[in-house]
Amino acid sequence: MKYALIIIDGAADEPLAELGGKTPLEAADLPAMDRLAREGILGTARTCPSGLPCGSDVAIMSVMGYDPSVYYTGRAPLEAAARAVPLEDTDWVFRANTVTLADGIMKDNTADNIAQADAEKIMALLNEELCGPEIEFHAGVGYRNLLVVHKPMKISTTPPHDILDQPVAGYMPQGASAPFLIDLYERCRALLARAPVAPAANAVWFWGEGRKPRLESFRDRYGLSAAAITAVDLVRGLARLSGWDVVEVPGATAYFDTNYRGKGERAAAALADHDLVCVHVEAPDEAGHKGAPREKIRALENIDRHIVGPLLETLERSAAGWRVLLLPDHPTPCAIRTHTHDPVPFALAGSDISGGSGRTFTENEARLTGVFVEGGHTLMRRFVEADRKRSMNS
Repeated sequence: MKYALIIIDGAADEPLAELGGKTPLEAADLPAMDRLAREGILGTARTCPSGLPCGSDVAIMSVMGYDPSVYYTGRAPLEAAARAVPLEDTDWVFRANTVTLADGIMKDNTADNIAQADAEKIMALLNEELCGPEIEFHAGVGYRNLLVVHKPMKISTTPPHDILDQPVAGYMPQGASAPFLIDLYERCRALLARAPVAPAANAVWFWGEGRKPRLESFRDRYGLSAAAITAVDLVRGLARLSGWDVVEVPGATAYFDTNYRGKGERAAAALADHDLVCVHVEAPDEAGHKGAPREKIRALENIDRHIVGPLLETLERSAAGWRVLLLPDHPTPCAIRTHTHDPVPFALAGSDISGGSGRTFTENEARLTGVFVEGGHTLMRRFVEADRKRSMNS
């Protein structure tokens, strides 16, 4: 049996007036996704449990079959694992976004999707001027960089994508260690003002804090070999921590211009020597954060055309049985430009699954089936279990 897990990051949305009261999933032309929904099991699942942050860190950990309430220690440590950043048990790791502030307002959490070379120059500059025994910076992918603090911390922070177009003064770090981090934030701002690297990158925002995580091996847990295809360090980190292989794709950018075709081709090839292949695409989430529904539609149609459709054709041509699980990790509605805790639609189809829903892959159609999975981390077990006759509600 071969398994394909396709995560369309942030794809779920709300009806929009500019789309005639439709969501991007409803407005897009998605024949392959609709086929999976029509011929398979369609429903909704809660991937972000209440009490935990509603982000891809929690949601994708859940989708991969790990209960976030047990395993989650923070977002940044997962990205550190992707970069093979050595961590002691007492270290704390933070995301260090390059961002754009204007008159004290968070205007862009990506610094206008900063170029990789510019982000690396900024991290090098910060290390040269500010690094010491307690801190070090590490470049990531684009605006997604890291700060490692070599001492215990008592702190809580706010993601920059949650405060777009809002004054940052009310969202500074909180807790006993807040003065340390606020001072570092101010020193970064002053340095970038004196030595600008990219016009839009005038601040560094720290968030997603946590300590070194540990995950049980996916093979031990589910008995399968797996590979991940992604341009995002968060997913790379989760994959490596769980023992998955990571397949790199030239031109994969984690943005609207990512190499959709390359991801689809590499995923099909990876199925030859892995039981399960996961393809993660970030572009719909970026469109949601930009408040750009047309970009979200284009991203979804590219995913359908270059990833879902070709993967389905590859699976059907193989001699082995197959299953596909398609879902967003969380909603990122364009109207509010950030994540929500709402359940996401999922479609589970395969060569041994009959009696399909007869519906299309949209948020409302998924709700109308009445199939609801409260614990999103249980979807993986249901996806790979031998007996597909059990109810998804059981």
